[in-house]
Amino acid sequence: MLVIVTESAPPRLRGRLAVWLLEIRAGVYVGNPSKRLREFIWSQVLEGVEDGNAIMAWSTNTESGYDFLTVGKNRRIPVDFDGLRLVSFLPEDESEKAL
Repeated sequence: MLVIVTESAPPRLRGRLAVWLLEIRAGVYVGNPSKRLREFIWSQVLEGVEDGNAIMAWSTNTESGYDFLTVGKNRRIPVDFDGLRLVSFLPEDESEKAL
């Protein structure tokens, strides 16, 4: 199983992802591609995300049962904690607090 979530992605990237995956909600794509196709899809995300951000998570044979990659600016950043991939939050930006 593969899940890709995009935020503020250009329409052309969303269209490209819809070629290989099912868009079940705006910016949320699911599918079950091979490893080779998954790597190709991620390369397309890297090329096309521009100022947006994206995360790709997939099932794999690890302790947690999944792995993930991220691209773009986001408060959530992946961290490795003794071989277990977790997510850490960056502090809120002062300009975001004013909103």
